[in-house]
Amino acid sequence: MTQTFANKTLPIWRSMLFVPVNNERFLASAPKRGADVIQLDLEDSIPPDQKVEARGMVRTAAARLAREGVQVVVRINRPWRQAVADIESSVCAEVMALTLPKVPDASHIRAVGEILDELEFERGLPRGHTGLVAMIETADGLGEMRAIAASPRVLGITVGAEDLAVSMGMVPDDRSLYVPNVMAVAAARAAGCLPIGYVGSVADYTDLERYRRVIQEARRLGFEGGFCIHPDQVAILNEAFAPSAKEVQDAEEVVAAFEAGLREGRGAVRHKGRMLDLPVVDQSRAVLARHRAISGLAVDRGAAGSSS
Repeated sequence: MTQTFANKTLPIWRSMLFVPVNNERFLASAPKRGADVIQLDLEDSIPPDQKVEARGMVRTAAARLAREGVQVVVRINRPWRQAVADIESSVCAEVMALTLPKVPDASHIRAVGEILDELEFERGLPRGHTGLVAMIETADGLGEMRAIAASPRVLGITVGAEDLAVSMGMVPDDRSLYVPNVMAVAAARAAGCLPIGYVGSVADYTDLERYRRVIQEARRLGFEGGFCIHPDQVAILNEAFAPSAKEVQDAEEVVAAFEAGLREGRGAVRHKGRMLDLPVVDQSRAVLARHRAISGLAVDRGAAGSSS
């Protein structure tokens, strides 16, 4: 199921669970975790001496997950020789996107895009089939986020807390990561792609109540989803990045009151002591559109699972 923002069709990615592509136990349980996306990892979770073997597992793993109705993304490595080999091994019908670490500027996106153009043509896939998630993990990438996000292939943009902290010489805490993350939301919204992330580290998974507070704050900042490394984080992401029942009810009432006022020819509409202007109504319509898209995602996944 998808949503439309700024005339760009985007997926629903509330929870993006990393799974090492060479871990059979994790792969077998991945479809049961409830994540919107399984992110097959070729980067940090794969030791250097296992990377060649891991690449050979991507397409089989992606096909297996897709049969279960799971959306599949692959995180590749950053050094060019590894990255090209990863891309060659990953482009297929079942892989929706590649996650690119340490994106420094828009020229990096264009270079990857050229490779994807060739592979999609050779493999009979529509041009543009393979989207990109850009990870901003360096000081130079931080200054180029707007241009990076503007590429038509970029579906989402996210800040990599630990690597960015190293590049910036800063401690990765709530204060230091706040500005880069707000910049990421602004860049994503301006470009019409997904703001993915939260003000914190993906590695912080033991204190789930703290994690819940972090994710709730991320939604208030404008994020639409986040990476996770542990299955226990999935339900928190799915809940926080979806409208609650009360939000849906309130939005329905706002839209109904506004439309009733229009039919009656009223220029100003009051609802529960509040004036309803167009931005308020648009916000409510966005809540309802997201609710419908998330509901459709569950239906699509159930249908795929029952047919596999």
